[in-house]
Amino acid sequence: MIIPEKFNAFRIHQLEDKQIHSGFEQITLDDLTDGEVVIKVAYSDINYKDALAATGKGRILRTFPLVGGIDLSGIVVSSIDGRFKTGDKVLVCGAQLSELYDGGYTEYARVKADSVVPLPKGLSLRDAMALGTAGYTAALAIQRMEDNGQIPERGPILVTGATGGVGSFAINMLSNIGYEVVAFTGKTEQADYLTSLGASKLINRHNIEMGSKPLESMQWGGAIDNLGGETLAWLIRTTSIWGNIASIGLAGGIKFDSTVMPFILRGVSLLGINSVEMPLSVRQQAWKRLATDLKPTKLHFIAPTTITFSELPSAFDAYIDGNVTGRTVVEINENL
Repeated sequence: MIIPEKFNAFRIHQLEDKQIHSGFEQITLDDLTDGEVVIKVAYSDINYKDALAATGKGRILRTFPLVGGIDLSGIVVSSIDGRFKTGDKVLVCGAQLSELYDGGYTEYARVKADSVVPLPKGLSLRDAMALGTAGYTAALAIQRMEDNGQIPERGPILVTGATGGVGSFAINMLSNIGYEVVAFTGKTEQADYLTSLGASKLINRHNIEMGSKPLESMQWGGAIDNLGGETLAWLIRTTSIWGNIASIGLAGGIKFDSTVMPFILRGVSLLGINSVEMPLSVRQQAWKRLATDLKPTKLHFIAPTTITFSELPSAFDAYIDGNVTGRTVVEINENL
């Protein structure tokens, strides 16, 4: 494949007054951060983190300028690493793209070989970005919980932030492999959406009295938590014996009050989920499962929207304002 001298990319700059400026630019391969594998990008996606980076509403990038987009899928154009050859279909998620390295909002990407995962059989390039970091993170959470002994017989799994990308995928995946799933959300108008994914019950977070005792009544076999803060403290107090809580997000705050009693008296485990700092073997195993037993049956329902590359800049504000349900795939190059 021939790489054009210049190609289109959505790049993020920090100006002298610390303000963020982002937009489309014509760049060359030499403008990209170093890497062993060059990929013609087929698809990317939009995560809340992408919207924060592009609009400057959050400090995501650690160096400037960088191409935005934390995820990508596409076809290898060239590689100096023997694990990949021209024509291979691949994906990159959770690898510090648009943080330390140039990301997926570009027609051509150059990435570290250790961050590249061969596209598993059973997934298309679009499927991979419909899943993206959100689906990958949900799979990591389930994998870690099961590695620590989680089984359906221990009781229902509560999923907080249920209408978000991670929450939506977690509900569908867990219900597909035999767990009873309860959705914890403030968006009760999305009840039909959540039950269609597999939630057996909805809890309105605005109506919950969380209590303050070191131990509250046991209600959950485990939980996947996207909120942190007070909600995470409540989950720790209400999870049953030997239950696992996968901590993923911090939308509800970075601090929480707890005691050691749930951990000592009930054997509750709090599992931190980091989708970035993962060994390649763990990354590959999660994607293998995303193409097999954890592949969502409602993938196109969770990620119904595909926008063109040119439409990307106008899509970020809805994420910042919290007006998005489900995921959006970005088509970078047609016909790949």
